[in-house]
Amino acid sequence: MTDRRITPGLAGVPAEVDVVVVGLGITGAGVALDAVTRGLSVLAVDAHDLAFGTSRWSSKLVHGGLRYLAQGRLAIAHESAVERGILMEVTAPHLTHPLPMLTPVNDAMPRSRTAMTWAGLHAGDVLRRTAHTTAHTLPRPRRLNATETLNLAPSLRADTLRGGLLAWDGQLEDDARLVVDVARTAASYGAEVRTRARVTSATGTGVVLRDELTGETYAVRARAVVNATGVWAGDLDDQVRLRPSRGTHLVLRSSLLPHTRVAVMVPIPGTSARFAMVLPQPDGTVYVGLTDEPVTGPVPDVPVPSEVEVDFLLDVVASAFATPPTRDDVVGAFAGLRPLLEVAGTDTTADLSRRHAILTSATGVTTVVGGKLTTYRRMAEDTLDHLAASGRVSARPCRTATLPLLGAASPEELRRCAAPARLVRRFGTDATLVLSTAREVTGLPEAELLEPASPEVPVTLAELVFAITHEGAHDVDDLLDRRTRVGLVPADRAVAEPLAKRALTLVPASHTPRDEAFRRV
Repeated sequence: MTDRRITPGLAGVPAEVDVVVVGLGITGAGVALDAVTRGLSVLAVDAHDLAFGTSRWSSKLVHGGLRYLAQGRLAIAHESAVERGILMEVTAPHLTHPLPMLTPVNDAMPRSRTAMTWAGLHAGDVLRRTAHTTAHTLPRPRRLNATETLNLAPSLRADTLRGGLLAWDGQLEDDARLVVDVARTAASYGAEVRTRARVTSATGTGVVLRDELTGETYAVRARAVVNATGVWAGDLDDQVRLRPSRGTHLVLRSSLLPHTRVAVMVPIPGTSARFAMVLPQPDGTVYVGLTDEPVTGPVPDVPVPSEVEVDFLLDVVASAFATPPTRDDVVGAFAGLRPLLEVAGTDTTADLSRRHAILTSATGVTTVVGGKLTTYRRMAEDTLDHLAASGRVSARPCRTATLPLLGAASPEELRRCAAPARLVRRFGTDATLVLSTAREVTGLPEAELLEPASPEVPVTLAELVFAITHEGAHDVDDLLDRRTRVGLVPADRAVAEPLAKRALTLVPASHTPRDEAFRRV
């Protein structure tokens, strides 16, 4: 492993590599890691930043494929369950944890739907077992009486509650943090990972890049070019046909639903197997999602939730809670676009497959598209296998199914880590590196580095400094919107912005991956 780090801009970029990866969401970062650990030289680039697109707008869940099972898509359901187990037990146990998911049995759940949901949860447990994920990682589902249900979610309406169905799935600490960790791990194995690097043209044998910080252009030759740009894949390969779908979440304060220790699943009226989710988050917020709305027209850099979606989500979850959340309780909202492949004969985006596809354009560019966050590792493996089978690259077998990311450790090891709990949650065993780096770079005392921005905004100066020195953060947006997720709540972002600006001024040029002249506050 090397000390190579994620770098904004293209200064010193190699003129030739085995594989160029375009796009640094979870798919592109995963392809970069798979390729470099097979012994290939890799340049991975993004026009903006790590996790700039869809990868930071998810529900922060590591799904086991239950929805696909309900649709009869057994192959993708099994693949999702296998990849969930790898993420939780091998790749990123420091960034994932079991999430209890409670379906209240009330007037919105007639006996027929309750029976069908219970059967589905048991089928999901069969998936877990066939994927060889232990019950220690994800416990078996069970029925609860009304008292047990209210103990887990006291804010539920009690007057119509008959009981609950409890199951378990995986939850991420933060989807963008997973992308950053995969990219950091790829860089540690020797990959060149560059942000603010826009591809202006591409073929199967090379790309022309523009440094978005300086305006300079570079030509890089390659044996293979992989288009992993998600919903923007058609911009690089006009043969790719996508039908994007927008998924919206609302952000509430956790104080609105006090002592809720589980995710709450609320059935969507008029559907047989779809639910809205109320998802507690680590830092005092709750997400409510998820919509599935078709999107037409140009793809925006940052999608915006519609007013109709906000009202829809509030209306659906209102039936489950004694004091339903209102518009005034919504402190933030975010939306992401799913890169769904267009399939003839499907009427709605909810019917389109989340299975990924690997396509080769007339110019030789290889596009990987579709899929979902949970299956990113398998998407990357299939992409490199495809390149090797077509003779584009000569690569060793895939290693990533048994390769821990930087900071990965078992829950038992993490509990023994002496670093502050927030840093351990977000960086695993690298938490001590985060703190020692911040001390070395700034010369500040530990207490000052670990002081939260405010009692409600727990982000610290230590993690912001580390984001600049080791994670390629270039400006305030990188720090608050992607290295931390403070930006999901505009009021919290305003509180944390002075701390982010301070971090940018504290880190000297000698500790950043590129010259100070190109960093901006």
